[in-house]
Amino acid sequence: MEELQLIEQAKTDKEAFGQLYEKYYKQIYSYIYYRVSNAHDAEDLTTRVFMRAMHHIGQYEHQGVPFSAWLYRIARNLVANWHRDQNRRQIISLDDMSQWHFREESPELALEWAEHKESLYQAIRRLPRDRQELLILKFVDRLSNAEIGEILERSEGAIKSLYHRTLLTLREEISTELQAEHPQPEERRSRFRLPWRR
Repeated sequence: MEELQLIEQAKTDKEAFGQLYEKYYKQIYSYIYYRVSNAHDAEDLTTRVFMRAMHHIGQYEHQGVPFSAWLYRIARNLVANWHRDQNRRQIISLDDMSQWHFREESPELALEWAEHKESLYQAIRRLPRDRQELLILKFVDRLSNAEIGEILERSEGAIKSLYHRTLLTLREEISTELQAEHPQPEERRSRFRLPWRR
């Protein structure tokens, strides 16, 4: 409720908007950095996100998701335009996966990260861009499925389904890769799969 009051105040008060800026700058910068892989461009785009947000905050209406979801959508659009203008293929930076928080959301990915970092890294790299973005929003920014759905413009159910399919894809890729590299007796392979079972 306090944030909603602050947002209403920010529609006419730049100091109130400054409080929103302070609250969300780091989060939005992190999201953009993972999308552009360049600190200078990430800083520039983050500034543009908040400039655009300040310009349009009068039109903002609360729809049951956090204010940050609105900022993420602005950021996502600006990053897409930046890639198009630069004639760049949209690549998501996975260089610093030490900031990923697997344990709380997905213990099976935490186990894979601990035991097979390189295999998991490569498997995530091979995912389509929207699935990589989903994983970053969930494991770096730690957003809910509803918030991610708002940002990616999909329903919460679609996000849950995409997340489940992504985990299955990662499991299959890693299992296949490890079996190819280190053929093992059947009982050891089945033990490897246990953490992935629901």
